[in-house]
Amino acid sequence: MLEVDLERFWKDDALAHEDNCFSLNAPQVALGISMSEECVYAELGESGSPWLETPRERRLVLNRRYNDKAETIVGRRLLPDWLPTTDMQLPRIRGIHEVFGGRYVENGDSSWLLPSCSTPGELESILEEAELRISNLHDFCLPANWEDEKKRIYETHGIRPPLFRAIRGPVTLAMSLYGVENMIFLIKDEPDLAARFRNAISDAVFGMATLMDHEAGVGSARRTAGFSFSDDDCCLLAPDMYEFFGFPILQRIFGHWCPRRDDMRYQHSDSPMGHLLPVLARLDLTACNFGPSLTIREIRNHMPETRIDGQLAPFTFMDNDEKKIIDEVRRDCRMARPERGVNLSTAGSINNGSLLSSMRTVMHAIQNYGRY
Repeated sequence: MLEVDLERFWKDDALAHEDNCFSLNAPQVALGISMSEECVYAELGESGSPWLETPRERRLVLNRRYNDKAETIVGRRLLPDWLPTTDMQLPRIRGIHEVFGGRYVENGDSSWLLPSCSTPGELESILEEAELRISNLHDFCLPANWEDEKKRIYETHGIRPPLFRAIRGPVTLAMSLYGVENMIFLIKDEPDLAARFRNAISDAVFGMATLMDHEAGVGSARRTAGFSFSDDDCCLLAPDMYEFFGFPILQRIFGHWCPRRDDMRYQHSDSPMGHLLPVLARLDLTACNFGPSLTIREIRNHMPETRIDGQLAPFTFMDNDEKKIIDEVRRDCRMARPERGVNLSTAGSINNGSLLSSMRTVMHAIQNYGRY
């Protein structure tokens, strides 16, 4: 294994994350990689489907074995060693895709959101139904036993319902429900219907977040808990099309739930995002995670005060090529130095096949080449 002073690394890393990774007291570039539960299978030589639900007891066994190994290699336990029991889990709440008639199916390896419509006429019918549901999200989203279970779980375990603060991005949602090409033609050919679709998505996000604030007992004092969008497909729109369809939704949600300078406004899009940077910059993102086709310098030119989670290519990390990882981390550390504000992460999701040895390689590179 590559040499890393683990005690010193984690001490320095804690300082590196202060002030949203912009701290002038940071001794080195911050590390944003903490692996994921998907990675247990390749690391431990176990079979399984990384993108499907794993039974609780098996998940705990895998996580604990993984954590034992992680302590030796990177000096930290990275995955949960404890998970809530069935008795502690609230009943399932209907998702935003169901507001628009969408449903997920499993193909044996993962879960996919199927389209609910494919023509303007079908979309109009879907929107008529969706608008009715949005007018009473309480009854549509919450199951019949919700109140009893919410009360029981809080009184027994002290657990309140979760806040609604992260969601699939509006363009990805729309393209999943209506189709990629269909959405592009809709925006160009039938802008009034596209605007109605946009407004319905905006109202659904706003309404569901408001509903869950109420269910969790959250008042205005905690309204600004931040909001995160994962919108990989937004890269498929030209800037004017994104500004028309996606931008107003994020602007509205951010403006209500996270309007203050230090509130978290987050966008993840592990796609080629260069053409949308000027538009997204106007949202004053607190942090972002974009695809590996961009460099830290390109992002920083448009977003001087945004924390950049990147820009190590996920496939470089997953290939576990020590030399390539070090080369990319050195590049990112060099670009981080002038302004700081970099949380060195993969420019996209961490996938099964990415090994703990690669995380240690990143740590080695930061400790040797990422000192401020």
